Amino acid sequence: MNDLSDNDLSDPLLPYQKRVIEAVGVNDVVVIEKSRRIGISWVLSWLAVMTAGAGKSAGGMDVFYMGYEKDMTRQFIEDCATHAEILNFGAKAVGETLFHDPDRPDADIKVFRIDFESGYEILSLPSVPRAFRSKQGLVILDEAAFVDDLEAMIDAAMALLIWGGKVVILSTHNGDTNPFNQLIHDVRAGKYIDEVTGENFVHLMRITFNEAEAEGLFHKICQRQGDVWTQEAEDAWRRRILKQFGSRADQELHVVPSPSTGAFIPRILIEARSQDDIEIARWECDAKFTMLPEHIRKAECEDFCRNVLAPLLVALDQTCPHAFGEDFARSGDLTVLWFLAILSNQVRRTAFVVELRNVPFEQQKQILWFILDRLPRFRSGAMDSTGNGQWLGEVTRQQYGERVQCIHLSEGWYRENMPPLKGAFEDEKLLIPNDRDTHDDIRALTLVRGVARVPEKRTTGANGNRHGDAAVALALAWFASKSDPAIYEYTRAPSPQQIATGAGLSRDDRDELEDAGVAVGNLGLRGSV
Repeated sequence: MNDLSDNDLSDPLLPYQKRVIEAVGVNDVVVIEKSRRIGISWVLSWLAVMTAGAGKSAGGMDVFYMGYEKDMTRQFIEDCATHAEILNFGAKAVGETLFHDPDRPDADIKVFRIDFESGYEILSLPSVPRAFRSKQGLVILDEAAFVDDLEAMIDAAMALLIWGGKVVILSTHNGDTNPFNQLIHDVRAGKYIDEVTGENFVHLMRITFNEAEAEGLFHKICQRQGDVWTQEAEDAWRRRILKQFGSRADQELHVVPSPSTGAFIPRILIEARSQDDIEIARWECDAKFTMLPEHIRKAECEDFCRNVLAPLLVALDQTCPHAFGEDFARSGDLTVLWFLAILSNQVRRTAFVVELRNVPFEQQKQILWFILDRLPRFRSGAMDSTGNGQWLGEVTRQQYGERVQCIHLSEGWYRENMPPLKGAFEDEKLLIPNDRDTHDDIRALTLVRGVARVPEKRTTGANGNRHGDAAVALALAWFASKSDPAIYEYTRAPSPQQIATGAGLSRDDRDELEDAGVAVGNLGLRGSV
């Protein structure tokens, strides 16, 4: 139900349009992946007038708009002229001018412009990188997925930031291999994060048709056309729109780039980040094991921990922080525990991996806690808490505190966290085992509705059926290794009895107390009898 009040509709801007203006106000670079026909270009024409019409002390500057075709450029300038009249910003002139291309002096191009009394202008530019030369101000690059040589265009636009400009790049998608989608991937992968401050200096926004509708798009259409809104009319409008776009609705409306074929992370990258000396410990239980007496199950599991896992833990670098990820399964699929060592150069090297097949709940806990109790400088962990995994995630978080995060795996989580994982492979920030089954799990990641995840289909590896389990565990481990959980620790003060007798105090404790003038061990017999 989208029944908005009259007060909501009295504002010329819808909530998501306001968020766009707010984002441009506080960020130098804003990238927007959006649905078609939801008024983002229109609201940017509003912003363009407020920017070019303002004086220098109010943040005014020139505005340069670039679209991939002349009609959309003309529409943008016409919208700007309308807004200038409504806002009373005093446009001195609206019309056409010639753009002098320094590389092609014999081929001047007609462009649209608006001059303001502030001294600034809104100028449309041809969609070529050299058009930004000697320019300074706010750049709006519209429908970026459809321009030629987008990478060069972005490089040229970014140069305007040197003297305090701003850049807005917006578009609907045009396939998942398009440079615009690669830009989205790079932002999510953290390639624009300031290494000193940890801040991402490119702000990413995603606005779908469903979100726009929920925030009043059809209400605004009715208001503009003088129609009375009803829920029945909105439902019919929505059905008609979806029918018109058909199979293209995912990309055009729901902001899901059309998929190409092939693995999300190519084999060549996986093999390049693999090392032969990283161990994978595997333990499989048969169906009868679950019904064995508890003490036998515990003893068998303890043998696995002492004989297989303990040597791996002892061999770890005790100075390195460690993180882990866990993809849970009880039967059929694997539980995979993936442990990462965070090296001094920030590379995440796989310490070891544990694969468990058909292992009872209690023994999975026994194994995980055995490792975590001995894991050097345990920093953080992320556990699959979807379905049956919720129990193990909950009790482990209760045991180890906020260092352990319980993750409900969803499309949104995959959307935000798979690009950084791929970025780690691309940037040589991750080392993994040289293992065929593990490689196949990672290669199983494919784009489903524009989001990298493991598809429903299972595969058969050398060690039984698999469902991309290692890939999910690795993604969770990478996520955990990049998080910064709050860790609360304390040192217990010695009791009066300990101070009096000295029992249970370390040499450091004794020295610290005596330095503070506290007499230690002053009760009981002393000397010989």
